[in-house]
Amino acid sequence: MQEGGCLCGRVRYRVMSEPSDIICCHCKFCQRATGSAYLVETLFPKDDLSVTEGEVRTYEHISEGSGKTIYVNFCENCGTKLFLTFERFPAIAGVYSGTFDNPDWFSRTSENTQYFFLSEATNGTVLPAGFEIFHEHYWESDGVASTPQLYKEHTVVTPEVKEESDSFAKKHQQANNK
Repeated sequence: MQEGGCLCGRVRYRVMSEPSDIICCHCKFCQRATGSAYLVETLFPKDDLSVTEGEVRTYEHISEGSGKTIYVNFCENCGTKLFLTFERFPAIAGVYSGTFDNPDWFSRTSENTQYFFLSEATNGTVLPAGFEIFHEHYWESDGVASTPQLYKEHTVVTPEVKEESDSFAKKHQQANNK
Protein backbone atom coordinates (compact mmCIF):
# COMPACT_ATOMS: atom_id res chain seq x y z
CA MET A 1 0.00 0.00 0.00
CA GLN A 2 1.24 3.49 -0.91
CA GLU A 3 -0.34 6.89 -0.35
CA GLY A 4 -0.18 10.31 -1.87
CA GLY A 5 -2.01 13.57 -2.05
CA CYS A 6 -2.32 17.10 -3.29
CA LEU A 7 -0.28 20.19 -2.50
CA CYS A 8 -2.71 21.64 0.07
CA GLY A 9 -3.39 18.29 1.76
CA ARG A 10 -7.17 18.25 1.34
CA VAL A 11 -7.19 15.24 -0.99
CA ARG A 12 -5.42 11.98 -0.15
CA TYR A 13 -5.38 8.70 -2.07
CA ARG A 14 -4.08 5.16 -1.66
CA VAL A 15 -3.00 2.44 -4.08
CA MET A 16 -3.13 -1.20 -3.03
CA SER A 17 -0.85 -2.81 -5.62
CA GLU A 18 2.39 -2.44 -7.48
CA PRO A 19 2.10 -0.47 -10.72
CA SER A 20 1.40 -2.58 -13.79
CA ASP A 21 3.40 -0.19 -15.98
CA ILE A 22 5.19 3.12 -15.77
CA ILE A 23 4.76 5.49 -18.69
CA CYS A 24 6.98 8.48 -19.33
CA CYS A 25 4.78 10.36 -21.76
CA HIS A 26 6.08 13.29 -23.79
CA CYS A 27 2.83 14.13 -25.65
CA LYS A 28 1.55 17.72 -25.73
CA PHE A 29 -1.35 16.82 -23.41
CA CYS A 30 1.03 15.51 -20.74
CA GLN A 31 3.40 18.46 -21.21
CA ARG A 32 0.55 20.92 -20.68
CA ALA A 33 -1.05 18.92 -17.87
CA THR A 34 2.21 18.81 -15.90
CA GLY A 35 3.81 22.09 -16.98
CA SER A 36 6.93 20.01 -17.59
CA ALA A 37 8.71 18.10 -20.35
CA TYR A 38 6.78 14.88 -19.65
CA LEU A 39 4.53 12.98 -17.26
CA VAL A 40 5.74 10.03 -15.20
CA GLU A 41 2.50 8.06 -14.93
CA THR A 42 2.20 4.91 -12.84
CA LEU A 43 -0.62 2.63 -14.01
CA PHE A 44 -2.77 0.57 -11.63
CA PRO A 45 -5.98 -1.40 -11.80
CA LYS A 46 -8.63 1.25 -11.19
CA ASP A 47 -10.11 -0.81 -8.33
CA ASP A 48 -6.75 -0.61 -6.49
CA LEU A 49 -6.90 3.20 -6.26
CA SER A 50 -9.10 4.96 -3.72
CA VAL A 51 -9.53 8.53 -2.54
CA THR A 52 -9.23 8.35 1.27
CA GLU A 53 -9.73 12.02 2.20
CA GLY A 54 -11.48 14.89 0.47
CA GLU A 55 -13.03 14.88 -2.96
CA VAL A 56 -11.62 15.22 -6.44
CA ARG A 57 -13.06 17.25 -9.25
CA THR A 58 -12.86 15.92 -12.78
CA TYR A 59 -11.99 17.69 -16.00
CA GLU A 60 -12.98 15.79 -19.16
CA HIS A 61 -10.58 16.10 -22.10
CA ILE A 62 -11.03 14.54 -25.55
CA SER A 63 -7.81 12.86 -26.71
CA GLU A 64 -6.55 14.13 -30.05
CA GLY A 65 -5.20 10.64 -30.77
CA SER A 66 -8.07 8.30 -29.89
CA GLY A 67 -10.99 10.72 -29.79
CA LYS A 68 -11.92 9.22 -26.42
CA THR A 69 -12.29 10.97 -23.07
CA ILE A 70 -9.47 11.30 -20.56
CA TYR A 71 -10.70 12.16 -17.06
CA VAL A 72 -8.27 14.39 -15.16
CA ASN A 73 -8.93 14.09 -11.40
CA PHE A 74 -7.67 17.02 -9.33
CA CYS A 75 -8.01 18.89 -6.04
CA GLU A 76 -10.58 21.65 -6.35
CA ASN A 77 -8.77 23.79 -3.77
CA CYS A 78 -5.14 23.79 -4.94
CA GLY A 79 -5.51 22.40 -8.48
CA THR A 80 -3.05 19.52 -8.08
CA LYS A 81 -3.69 16.83 -10.68
CA LEU A 82 -3.65 13.46 -8.91
CA PHE A 83 -4.69 10.76 -11.36
CA LEU A 84 -6.21 10.05 -14.77
CA THR A 85 -8.93 7.61 -15.75
CA PHE A 86 -9.78 6.71 -19.31
CA GLU A 87 -12.76 5.95 -21.48
CA ARG A 88 -10.40 3.95 -23.72
CA PHE A 89 -9.01 1.87 -20.83
CA PRO A 90 -11.83 1.78 -18.26
CA ALA A 91 -10.14 -0.67 -15.85
CA ILE A 92 -6.95 1.45 -15.48
CA ALA A 93 -6.00 4.53 -13.46
CA GLY A 94 -2.82 6.51 -14.11
CA VAL A 95 -1.35 8.32 -11.11
CA TYR A 96 0.71 11.50 -11.47
CA SER A 97 3.73 9.87 -9.84
CA GLY A 98 5.08 13.06 -8.28
CA THR A 99 2.02 13.16 -6.00
CA PHE A 100 3.02 10.02 -4.07
CA ASP A 101 4.32 10.69 -0.56
CA ASN A 102 7.39 8.75 -1.66
CA PRO A 103 7.68 9.09 -5.45
CA ASP A 104 10.60 6.62 -5.44
CA TRP A 105 8.72 3.67 -3.90
CA PHE A 106 8.49 1.83 -7.24
CA SER A 107 11.34 0.73 -9.49
CA ARG A 108 11.66 2.11 -12.98
CA THR A 109 13.19 -0.67 -15.07
CA SER A 110 13.34 -1.55 -18.74
CA GLU A 111 10.81 -4.32 -17.98
CA ASN A 112 8.08 -2.02 -16.59
CA THR A 113 8.75 1.43 -18.06
CA GLN A 114 8.06 2.73 -21.57
CA TYR A 115 8.56 6.14 -23.14
CA PHE A 116 5.77 7.50 -25.35
CA PHE A 117 5.71 10.29 -27.95
CA LEU A 118 9.35 10.78 -28.85
CA SER A 119 7.77 12.71 -31.73
CA GLU A 120 6.80 15.48 -29.29
CA ALA A 121 9.62 15.23 -26.74
CA THR A 122 11.39 18.49 -26.02
CA ASN A 123 14.87 18.85 -27.45
CA GLY A 124 17.51 18.11 -24.83
CA THR A 125 15.48 15.36 -23.14
CA VAL A 126 17.63 12.32 -22.36
CA LEU A 127 16.24 8.92 -23.38
CA PRO A 128 17.70 6.02 -21.39
CA ALA A 129 19.50 3.15 -23.05
CA GLY A 130 17.68 -0.19 -23.17
CA PHE A 131 14.13 1.12 -22.60
CA GLU A 132 11.24 0.79 -25.06
CA ILE A 133 10.72 4.16 -26.73
CA PHE A 134 7.72 4.75 -28.97
CA HIS A 135 7.51 7.45 -31.64
CA GLU A 136 3.92 8.07 -30.54
CA HIS A 137 1.59 5.97 -28.38
CA TYR A 138 2.10 2.27 -27.65
CA TRP A 139 -1.13 1.60 -29.56
CA GLU A 140 -1.18 2.63 -33.25
CA SER A 141 -4.92 2.03 -33.04
CA ASP A 142 -7.17 -0.03 -30.80
CA GLY A 143 -5.64 -3.48 -30.68
CA VAL A 144 -2.61 -2.76 -32.90
CA ALA A 145 0.64 -2.27 -30.98
CA SER A 146 3.43 -0.01 -32.24
CA THR A 147 7.02 -1.18 -32.58
CA PRO A 148 9.36 0.35 -29.99
CA GLN A 149 12.87 1.59 -30.56
CA LEU A 150 15.71 0.61 -28.24
CA TYR A 151 18.76 2.82 -27.96
CA LYS A 152 22.07 1.16 -27.03
CA GLU A 153 23.29 4.35 -25.35
CA HIS A 154 21.56 7.19 -23.56
CA THR A 155 20.31 9.48 -26.33
CA VAL A 156 19.62 13.22 -26.26
CA VAL A 157 16.51 14.27 -28.19
CA THR A 158 17.34 16.50 -31.16
CA PRO A 159 15.44 17.31 -34.36
CA GLU A 160 17.57 14.65 -36.09
CA VAL A 161 16.66 11.99 -33.50
CA LYS A 162 12.97 12.83 -34.02
CA GLU A 163 13.37 12.52 -37.82
CA GLU A 164 15.07 9.12 -37.44
CA SER A 165 12.28 8.03 -35.09
CA ASP A 166 9.64 9.14 -37.59
CA SER A 167 11.32 7.09 -40.35
CA PHE A 168 11.57 4.07 -38.03
CA ALA A 169 7.88 4.36 -37.05
CA LYS A 170 6.71 4.70 -40.67
CA LYS A 171 8.78 1.70 -41.78
CA HIS A 172 7.40 -0.49 -39.00
CA GLN A 173 3.84 0.76 -39.41
CA GLN A 174 3.94 -0.26 -43.06
CA ALA A 175 5.30 -3.68 -42.06
CA ASN A 176 2.51 -4.08 -39.43
CA ASN A 177 -0.15 -3.21 -42.02
CA LYS A 178 0.94 -5.93 -44.46
